[in-house]
Amino acid sequence: MTDAPLDFSTEEMLADVIAGLIGDLRHVAVGAASPIPATAALLARARGGGRPYVSLLQSRKHNFFTDGGRELFDCAGQGRVDAFFLSGGQIDGQGNVNLVTIGDYEKPTVRFPGSFGSAYLYYVVPRVILFRTEHSRRTLVPRVDFISAPGVSDDNVFRTGGPVALITNRCHFAFDRAAKRFHLQSVHPGHTLEEVRDNTGFDFDVPTQVPETPAPSGETLRLMRETVAPELAEIYPEFAKRVFEPV
Repeated sequence: MTDAPLDFSTEEMLADVIAGLIGDLRHVAVGAASPIPATAALLARARGGGRPYVSLLQSRKHNFFTDGGRELFDCAGQGRVDAFFLSGGQIDGQGNVNLVTIGDYEKPTVRFPGSFGSAYLYYVVPRVILFRTEHSRRTLVPRVDFISAPGVSDDNVFRTGGPVALITNRCHFAFDRAAKRFHLQSVHPGHTLEEVRDNTGFDFDVPTQVPETPAPSGETLRLMRETVAPELAEIYPEFAKRVFEPV
């Protein structure tokens, strides 16, 4: 007799994958409006028994900064932030992120909230994990309309930071900094390589055998639902209720 498959949400799947990329780093910072990375960071800490240290900018409890973003930038510039997270209206095959506009800059069809400190943090934080919950040709494009934060730099540019991965609702891409392009690491359960190709606007490398992303374990789901969710509810009450509270 085999165990019944576990029931988990897309958000729990993505948080588990991102937590695996965080591991036991020293310090992970999470910006505003990022409930899935926040879940992942708190999950990584719960697994690691207190490591990594997690800074959630919108939190009173999980934030030692007293001056918000400026202190985060100082901390990152000093090499004291090991991982950060970025998303965008558009992301392309070189890891460029667009947080500004779609269409002509002077007469855009869409305006996004803006770059804030994304370009700076992309240069100085060693492990930047990109994430996007809509994996489509509208969001993953051949070339972004506006580069808010560049994924790669010329060889003569000193840069300690940059992308290591792109996690979407369909798959996990690893970023090859030498080749300056994405490599398909795994496809999430319930999705296929053909589906990923059909919905990705940029070219990417594919292994001979494409692994399936491991599903969250029962223990991981228990930690998220019993330990992480109550902490997350301080900052993202609606997200915590929608994802973690039983119907």
